[in-house]
Amino acid sequence: MKWLWLSLLCVVVLIATVAGTACTRPATDSSHALPVSAYLEAPDISILYGQQQVGIWVTGEGKVWATPNTVLLSLGVEAEAKSVAQAQKDAAEAMNRVIRTLRDKGVAEKDIQTQKFSIQPVRRWIERENRDEIVGYRVTNIVVAKLREIEKAGNIIDAVAEAGGDLTRINDISFAVDDPTQLYNQAREKALQDAMNKAQQIARVTNVKLGRPIYISEGTLYTPPVIRDYALKAFEATPPTPIAAGELEFRVTVQMVYKID
Repeated sequence: MKWLWLSLLCVVVLIATVAGTACTRPATDSSHALPVSAYLEAPDISILYGQQQVGIWVTGEGKVWATPNTVLLSLGVEAEAKSVAQAQKDAAEAMNRVIRTLRDKGVAEKDIQTQKFSIQPVRRWIERENRDEIVGYRVTNIVVAKLREIEKAGNIIDAVAEAGGDLTRINDISFAVDDPTQLYNQAREKALQDAMNKAQQIARVTNVKLGRPIYISEGTLYTPPVIRDYALKAFEATPPTPIAAGELEFRVTVQMVYKID
């Protein structure tokens, strides 16, 4: 019996020894996972830098000038009365005369568009009672008229002022070119050439080889309007209104990025 127990004890010790050896032995087969870093390749250095730190960045600008061939005239009437009905009636009658005058002067129906119409109370502050009260109503009716013959603008302004009488309001006048597509095309070509010239100069001065453009972006197009302000609240016998159209500037900007070879 003692012999049997001794044999069992030897078997247990042998099994424990074999298991411990298996757990501590370094793995040499291909199924063992290597550290993650062993599989990482060298990073692409270019990713570490922002796009604006790569290549040659330049901005070009192109401008052209042209004489406008269209006038945009903002005009209308403004009437005040103690009641809405009366104010609206006075404004409607005056505006009908203004519209009729525009048509008689050759302005097409499609070139007259309502810009603003409002009915607002007119208030007066009562100091002793610390409050305001409504003393009347104001009706405003404004249209934008496109005049395709600039030389007639002054004459039309005078005729509108006479038609609307004391209720006439002429807010502003601006000039435009009806179809500026070709002008912007010319300005764009100048802007691109300007940007290319700058990039070539930078490459020459810094002694680097200029590569191909890898990015081209056009900037915002904006043509500042030429505006003259008028406040015609009464018509009197005056000399014809002079209108000077001048020239308009059409500007395009571009941004280009070149590779450095």
